[in-house]
Amino acid sequence: MKNKITGRSAFLALLKDEGVTHLFGNPGTTELPIMHALKDHPDLTYVMAMQESLVVAMADGFSRASGKLVACNVHVAPGLGNAMGSLYNASFTGTPLILTAGQQEQGHGLTEPVLYGPLVRMAEPLVKWAVEVTRLEDLPRIVRRAAKIATTPPTGPVFISLPGDILNSEAGIELGRSTRVDTRVKPSDESLQALTARILKAERPVIIVGDEIVKSDALQEAAQLAETLGCPAYQSSTPYGAHFLSESPCFMGALARIQKIARDTLSPYDLIIALGGDPLRMSVYSETDPLPDGLSIVQVGLVDWDLAKNYSAEIALKADVREALRALVPALQAAGGSALQARARQGLDALASKNWTVRRQPLIEQISKHANTSPIDPDWLALQVVEAMPDNAILVDEGLTSSRQIIALRPHRDRYGYHALASGGIGWGLPASVGVSLANPERPVVCYSGDGSSMYSIQSLWTAANHKLPLTFVIVNNGGYRIIKQRLLAFHGDDHYVGMDFIDPPVDFTSLAKSLGLEATKVTDPGQLKSVLSSAFSRPGAKLIEVVVSNSVN
Repeated sequence: MKNKITGRSAFLALLKDEGVTHLFGNPGTTELPIMHALKDHPDLTYVMAMQESLVVAMADGFSRASGKLVACNVHVAPGLGNAMGSLYNASFTGTPLILTAGQQEQGHGLTEPVLYGPLVRMAEPLVKWAVEVTRLEDLPRIVRRAAKIATTPPTGPVFISLPGDILNSEAGIELGRSTRVDTRVKPSDESLQALTARILKAERPVIIVGDEIVKSDALQEAAQLAETLGCPAYQSSTPYGAHFLSESPCFMGALARIQKIARDTLSPYDLIIALGGDPLRMSVYSETDPLPDGLSIVQVGLVDWDLAKNYSAEIALKADVREALRALVPALQAAGGSALQARARQGLDALASKNWTVRRQPLIEQISKHANTSPIDPDWLALQVVEAMPDNAILVDEGLTSSRQIIALRPHRDRYGYHALASGGIGWGLPASVGVSLANPERPVVCYSGDGSSMYSIQSLWTAANHKLPLTFVIVNNGGYRIIKQRLLAFHGDDHYVGMDFIDPPVDFTSLAKSLGLEATKVTDPGQLKSVLSSAFSRPGAKLIEVVVSNSVN
């Protein structure tokens, strides 16, 4: 005889068994069965956010900072609609996330009551799989399948619609077992031999890395490959994570997301070794192609959509990046022998005068010339944030124009130490940092955000205060959408900025933060930055520092 269980309790039990520790949500009437069941599952932490887009962004941040499956729940059709922007972000980064929404009871939905909508059809464009539960007996199979699909590369979000009658009904059902698909595959011997030969044939190779370096935990292996070849390594043109060890002698920084600059950077090379991502993802249109003529590509990764997506690859291997590199580096060393060692030494000598580490000090000196500039120079602020952060701190970056030098200033040393906006959909940073902090309670977290971005998700501050997180928000206040002003001026020669300022009246971020439960302070004097930042970063609790910076467009 199977033990009877309600749908609501079975749902939470299934999530926990799949490794979920936090349920992010914003409850409504159709989600009340889940809220009712939470009292029987005290080991599942419920994290309430004050709007559904924040719910998904917090879950996204938690997963990106832990590598774990996450779950979040939103309220019927309007809630799913609110969440779509953040769901787009999670889809872009391949976040393994189970998103659920309460649905009207089956049959009642046919009458199209208030808040009803076709949830599966709404979610489908942005998820790997979308389904509605129509029988309680199917709930275990659906949740197990959703977890498997979300965590199997290419990873990504899935969606489950949960009708109220399913959650409230009771039946004797088996909950089944969790399954994870092990995709840590390495190339075949033949493919490995071909890749080795092609790389050794290249006279001037260059490595471009993407986010699969983080997902597969391949930072050390990627650096070893670069040093074995003595060749430069760049983060891809969308550097939204710690994709390479900055202090490696081969690291050169991130490729620009401007076609001409990227093309000029790559023009000296004869082979791109692309690891774990789309190497040349651009932003706005240009007639210039970022890939120089005649530059060949070999590519390794598990996201087959990114393999040879826009440019043909001589060799494209669907394989786990870390496993592939663990096989490739010894193969290169064996086949290349002393000639490769000599070439690597020569290459490293050539990079020693221009790598990330060498370029960092002159940049600091250049920025420091503006130490006393008032209003505060945004680059000077970024430098002060970097220098004041504890060594074990995590940085969540949505500063946009104000964080243009962050990657050049702060070294990547571990795969979860840096997280940035990936898709371009602003408002991600504040809620994501809440999720990042929840996933890493032993590490201080700094969220560096522009004022425009923060106003998309300012309610996130309440959740940080509610959970008493070791999280400091640094809001860069330049009184408007600086990046849009820059582009209007650059692309159209127009400095008539309509709808790009919020200075009449100005936004008082310090008062906003205090009203949402945070300690908060405003800084306008560049001389106060070091002491204020250092004090905030070293103390527990959620805090906000509003820094008023220059609103100069250039």
